[in-house]
Amino acid sequence: MSTVPLLSVRDLCVDYATGTKLVRAADRVSFDLAQGEVMGLAGESGSGKSTVAFAIARLHKPPAFVTGGSVTLDGTDVLALKGEELRQWRWRDLSVVLQSAMNALNPLLTVEAQFRDLFHAHGVRDKAEVRERSAELLRLVGIAPDRLGDWPHTFSGGMRQRLVIAMALALRPKLIVMDEPTTALDVVVQREILEQVAELRAKFGFAVLFITHDLALMSQFCDRVGIMLKGELVEQGTPAELLARPRHPYTKRLWDSLPRLHPDTPARTGTAP
Repeated sequence: MSTVPLLSVRDLCVDYATGTKLVRAADRVSFDLAQGEVMGLAGESGSGKSTVAFAIARLHKPPAFVTGGSVTLDGTDVLALKGEELRQWRWRDLSVVLQSAMNALNPLLTVEAQFRDLFHAHGVRDKAEVRERSAELLRLVGIAPDRLGDWPHTFSGGMRQRLVIAMALALRPKLIVMDEPTTALDVVVQREILEQVAELRAKFGFAVLFITHDLALMSQFCDRVGIMLKGELVEQGTPAELLARPRHPYTKRLWDSLPRLHPDTPARTGTAP
């Protein structure tokens, strides 16, 4: 793994306009993400995790505004991108997997049509090439290519999430932002999808910014974890470090909130759950 950061976030501030006031949702957030690394952002709802992710992906719309700091991805000043340059940057350098796959997929278009729109927007217009690449992407996520002509509602929740992951991989981005990608799925499907993402990461070398409130899930998937509290990144470290020696009281409370199989089992054992 390269020691040169793929993603560098420095003093990132995001505010929401509420009438005559600005409410700070991300307060001077700074971290680096190496090529091929998986970093998680954990914290309770409203802590600023998704706000940071959306700012990095340039998906914020008013009343949200980036009011300070910098975001650099592989040497590109992300916050300076505009218009067509920004549109081409998305999917090619960074893609996003959101929580609700059904909302991310267009219910009025077949899977093949949605892949075609994606490829056409980035200059790939040959019908045979588009179909071949779309079929290969389905194979990568364990879906039969003959389902390209199917509609999104005919797939299960787990398969729809796999479809979104396949689309996120279409242009071989350097970074995939996954915002609560498995929250609506049962635990068995959660594990299957995360294992598949890990296999694809090993194959293609992309980095992952993984957003969730599930610290136990994150500890099994991430190389490093950042803890968000009230818009601030209060602590960073490997899952084992944060479990064994949490420096911030909030990190300890997050670990202690995990359910235990037996009342007399210690909440934190010094090893990742």
